[in-house]
Amino acid sequence: MSTIIYPSPIFGPVHSRRLGVSLGINLLPADGKVCTFDCIYCECGFNADRRPTLPMPTREEVCKALEARLKDMQKNGPAPDVLTFAGNGEPTVNPHFPEIIDDTLRLRDHYFPNAKVSVLSNATQILRPAVHKALMRVDNNILKLDTVSTIYINKVDRPTGHYDLEAIVEGMKAFHGHVIIQTMFMTGDGVDNTADEYVAPWLDVVKAIAPSQVMIYTIDRETPDASLRKATHEQLDAIRDRVEAAGIPCQASY
Repeated sequence: MSTIIYPSPIFGPVHSRRLGVSLGINLLPADGKVCTFDCIYCECGFNADRRPTLPMPTREEVCKALEARLKDMQKNGPAPDVLTFAGNGEPTVNPHFPEIIDDTLRLRDHYFPNAKVSVLSNATQILRPAVHKALMRVDNNILKLDTVSTIYINKVDRPTGHYDLEAIVEGMKAFHGHVIIQTMFMTGDGVDNTADEYVAPWLDVVKAIAPSQVMIYTIDRETPDASLRKATHEQLDAIRDRVEAAGIPCQASY
C-alpha cells in the first residue's frame, strides 16, 4: 500500500485534474492524517495507520508560509490557477479555518488576483456557522456527497463521529447554489455506486441542492483498499449526461 502524506502547511503546486495548476494548503499535521471520514479510497491511507504526532499548523504559520510561496511564484512562476485547501484530511477541522480563509483571500488578492480559492471538504463541518460563512467567501466551495445511501456512506466514507445525512443535505442547500458537489464513483468488492439504484436518488438530492456545478471523478492513485477499481469512462459519461440533462453543469475526471 503506497499512500501519500502531504507537507504542511504548503505543498505543490501540483496539476489537478479538475482545477489546473493548484497550490496546496494543508491545515493538518505534516506527519499524519486528521479526518472526520475514514474513506476506504483515501489516498492518504486509513486514519489508524496515519496517526499524527505533530500539531496542526497555526494561523500565523500558514500565513507566513503561504506568502513566502506566493512571492516565489510571482518571481519565478508558475502562476497558480487556484489555491486549494486539501492535504492530510479535513481542512475545516482546523480551529483557525475561518481566519485562515481571511488571510488567504487577502494574499491572493495581492499576489495573484486572478487565482481562485478552493476548499475540498467532506462537508461534515458545514453546520458550524463560522465554517459556513467562510465557505461562502471562497470561489469554489467543493463538498463531498458520494451517495445518499447511509449504508454505502458507513461502508465507504466511514464517518468517525455522528453523521446526519439529512442535516448535511440541508446544510448544502443553505449555500443557495454557492456550492460544487464532488462525488467519487468506483466499484470493488461489495462496492459500486455507479448503478441506477445509487445514481437516481443521488441525482434527485443533487437537483434539490441546486449546486453551481457537479464534479464526478474516480480513483486516480493507489488506495488503502486494494479491491477498489476505477469507474469506466462510459459509466462516468453516462452519469455526467444525466446531471447535465437536469440543467446542472458537470465535469467528469477519469
